[in-house]
Amino acid sequence: MEPLILKAVRQNPEIILSQQKNTFQISGKSAPEDASEFYKPVLDWFITYFKNPNPTTVVEFKFFYYNTSSSKMILQILNLLAHEFEKGVAITVKWLYPDDDEDLLEAGQEYSEIADVPFELLPY
Repeated sequence: MEPLILKAVRQNPEIILSQQKNTFQISGKSAPEDASEFYKPVLDWFITYFKNPNPTTVVEFKFFYYNTSSSKMILQILNLLAHEFEKGVAITVKWLYPDDDEDLLEAGQEYSEIADVPFELLPY
């Protein structure tokens, strides 16, 4: 499966999704003009990936900022991960947040309560 790699550009986060390298990361600032359009290839990639996933999948979110429309897309990704986890796929989510950012810590805590998938909150 071809990796999906998008460099961070202004309001868009960096995306690195590589089955071969077992790397699944979304990081940086997420405030794209149209979050649904920006994240559609990410959702599509994961849907294809889960047809034949790696033995373990660790998805890392490492934002320093994201807007409301991005939060809805993050939730869609987490719901997809939770759905696959319920089917028996070994998935862990790592939510990395700046160690001095209470808002991003709280956001991670809220996502961990909503998404039925193993969740780690890690300061950096």
